[in-house]
Amino acid sequence: MSELLFKSYEVARGQFIKMAESLEENMVDAQPEGFNNTLHWHVGHVLTVAEQFMFGFPKKSTHLPANYLELFGNGTKPADWEGEVPSVQVLAAQLKEQLGRIKEIPVESFSAKLKTPFLGQETFGELTSFAIFHESLHLGQMQAMKRMIKAVEVK
Repeated sequence: MSELLFKSYEVARGQFIKMAESLEENMVDAQPEGFNNTLHWHVGHVLTVAEQFMFGFPKKSTHLPANYLELFGNGTKPADWEGEVPSVQVLAAQLKEQLGRIKEIPVESFSAKLKTPFLGQETFGELTSFAIFHESLHLGQMQAMKRMIKAVEVK
């Protein structure tokens, strides 16, 4: 089972990184009508939430700056950003590094019960599967946003 989780994460994260690296500078901070956030925010959000799910950020993990929660955590939006915000390139590099750390998680961890179930997920393996779903969901949003931004550019 853990082999499948690692492979699924590798596929989802690979596609997500490919998307992040394909973004043109002039589109990362555009917010198309009907969308709550920007492509830039989605990249940081996926990184930050994965760090929370997989490594207990910010209490158990110091691999990301503490201000990432204020920038990219649930309920945040670019309109509220203050101070220095990491570029999409920096975030993409952090996504790659994070995937390496995810692949080093001991396989026996996936059967461990969570102290408190999260959205119906009761084990760390189930939470990992949910993290993959979360990443894929945001990738779909980014694909739609990118198409809309390009369509507006053409007009």
